[in-house]
Amino acid sequence: MSNLFISTALALALALPLGAAPVRTTRAPQRPVNLNTATVTELMQLPRIGQKTAERILAFRKQHGGFQRPEELMNVKGIGEKSYAKLKPFLALTAASAAAKK
Repeated sequence: MSNLFISTALALALALPLGAAPVRTTRAPQRPVNLNTATVTELMQLPRIGQKTAERILAFRKQHGGFQRPEELMNVKGIGEKSYAKLKPFLALTAASAAAKK
């Protein structure tokens, strides 16, 4: 009986960490990220922005001469209204022409 109890307790103890959901932390940049000057690495500091999406943002910026309004970020594949709403507090924007002069 005690062997059954020990075996069951051991099985439960080993199974619990496997079934526990990982704790996700939301990352946020320490300062706003400028859409017209940010690098891929800087864009990746934004919540839910990985390397592929950051590269798409740079491609959009290059193709369109920069962002005129932050809302244009929703024209980038992978960023919809919900994602934009989460990103908005962390975004900054200088005029595209001013960013091009830098």
